Amino acid sequence: MSRVDIKNVWKIYEGNVEAVQDLNFFIEDGEFLAVLGPSGCGKSTTLRMIAGLEDITEGEIRFDGKVVNNLSPSERNLALAFESYALYARLNVHENIAFPMRAKGMSRAEADKKVMWIADILNVTDILKKKPGSLSGGHKQRVNLCRALVRQPNITLLDEPISHMDVRVRANMRARIRRLHDELKLTTIYVTHDQEEAVSLADRVAVMNHAKLQQIGTVDEIWNHPANRFVATFVGEPEMNFIKGRIENKNQVSISMKDGKSILPFHGTVDEKSVGSEITVGVRPQQVRLYMDGNDGIPGVVDLTQFQGESVIVTVILDDLDMSEVKAVVEADWLPAPGEKVRLEMAPEAIHLFDGEMPILQ
Repeated sequence: MSRVDIKNVWKIYEGNVEAVQDLNFFIEDGEFLAVLGPSGCGKSTTLRMIAGLEDITEGEIRFDGKVVNNLSPSERNLALAFESYALYARLNVHENIAFPMRAKGMSRAEADKKVMWIADILNVTDILKKKPGSLSGGHKQRVNLCRALVRQPNITLLDEPISHMDVRVRANMRARIRRLHDELKLTTIYVTHDQEEAVSLADRVAVMNHAKLQQIGTVDEIWNHPANRFVATFVGEPEMNFIKGRIENKNQVSISMKDGKSILPFHGTVDEKSVGSEITVGVRPQQVRLYMDGNDGIPGVVDLTQFQGESVIVTVILDDLDMSEVKAVVEADWLPAPGEKVRLEMAPEAIHLFDGEMPILQ
């Protein structure tokens, strides 16, 4: 295992293209960190710099306190698995998995033993004699993972390693990857654009956008205390709702309705200078409560319903001045029909307030 420190790291390509800007974070010894973000945000470039496949323009990368900027990938004791397979076409699956161990001088018997062990965990035992050309994309990715993880490296770097697998298989593979991480006590950095993968696998998540780190923390920290509106939007499915509002006082916000205004209390406080200002109210769909009766809450009309098995995503058009669209996740035993009038409530602790991109609750 190893601790990884990223200190003031930049990657600038020819033409002054800034792929990564002043990146600072660490990965604890034995931690599973997911680097999450949209395409082009800099996450894969970050992984490639850690691996030694990309030069660093500025800054330092340290493994257990040692600067590795000038070390080759082979000198860093890494395991790499990328979205592309890079399997040896002339070798069968067993030989592909064994290759990095045999190249390091391991005996054939010991290498074969390790191949069978990892093949059993990642469920590729039945294809060990096949050549890569006869495999599906999903099977190729499994073999790629086997070859990366069988060496039991100090640091494991995984870049979209299961993206080509179907949904059912991906869920199973996530569990197997996490099991391997825990059993082998690995330090794992996992790059993905899929928040479900990040949330289900990682101890902490680093969210990137536009070449910059936006926030790093546990899933709970990012879910409940997003550092900015991008993080609030990108993490969470369905994404966070946003409604125009106005700060009434240090503990209440209002939403302008067609026949007055709705007052919402919130936990925390805002600066006295913010009172009276226009802001954005954010609330996650899972924290919106819907009622058919009563006079409390915000009035609205059901627009759409999306059945999700045990839950239903209900889209409501509010009766506010902007006719805001709000999504709520409710249990499947109650399915309001489009056109029905409902009332929405939001618990004070569920409300987030944003001034532009930045949260203002203290």
